[in-house]
Amino acid sequence: MLRKIIQIEEEKCDGCGACVPECHEGALQIIDGKARLISDLFCDGLGACLGHCPTGALTIVEREAEPYDERKVMDYIVKGGPNVIKAHLKHLRDHKEFEYLTQALDYLNDNGIAIPVLEELSEEKPIACGCSGSQEQTFENADSAEEGQRQSHLTQWPIQMHLVSPTAAYYRNSDLLLAADCCAFSYGDFHEDFMKGKSVAIACPKLDSNKQVYLDKLITMVNDANIKSITVVIMQVPCCSGLAQMAKQAVENANREIPITVVVIGVRGEILQTVEL
Repeated sequence: MLRKIIQIEEEKCDGCGACVPECHEGALQIIDGKARLISDLFCDGLGACLGHCPTGALTIVEREAEPYDERKVMDYIVKGGPNVIKAHLKHLRDHKEFEYLTQALDYLNDNGIAIPVLEELSEEKPIACGCSGSQEQTFENADSAEEGQRQSHLTQWPIQMHLVSPTAAYYRNSDLLLAADCCAFSYGDFHEDFMKGKSVAIACPKLDSNKQVYLDKLITMVNDANIKSITVVIMQVPCCSGLAQMAKQAVENANREIPITVVVIGVRGEILQTVEL
């Protein structure tokens, strides 16, 4: 396949090795006094090593290469221990490689290896690359009389649990709305009745594979972001109940107790039940 990958100009390389520790995937090694790309499978093409080469021997090119294989990389990464695992996950997160990050987390789960809490990976601001749609934003929507076009009450971005930072400013001291993805499409007045005045996080308890990561994020929101309450809005379908259970488990494992309200929406858009946990 044609993809971006590291290229090394051998005549420029002096074998200093400064690039090697910056490649957490283990794609670079010093062999016979020169930096070598030992496997296309290990190079993600993101260029974390570029700024550490004093001679400019490293560049990113686009060429035919074997597809990057995150699970093969993780076979190598885990041998380095918890700090190397954390550095690799941070590398993927900061470059917004969320598909690879999910694969790495699945690998750790499958092999019973502890996952570093994600907020510990966000001490530095992400670098300016990747999809702009996942960048955090805060904005205001003025109140309206709801005449004509209805007013949005969304005051943040992103909102998907896979993308949000649990310590983002918009979560601090807020009332959190934790909603299943389908609810906003089913309930006509979702913005006015549920989103107004709340921070938002959405997830699919059936299709999302990051349940432990989501639980850790919720615990951090309670402990560190100091959220005041959680309103969980779910659909009446059985799989949706997992989101309410996740919120309950998060509060049980947090250092603070906060109220949880669960609202169940019918597939035809009516409120079927409201309960306090």
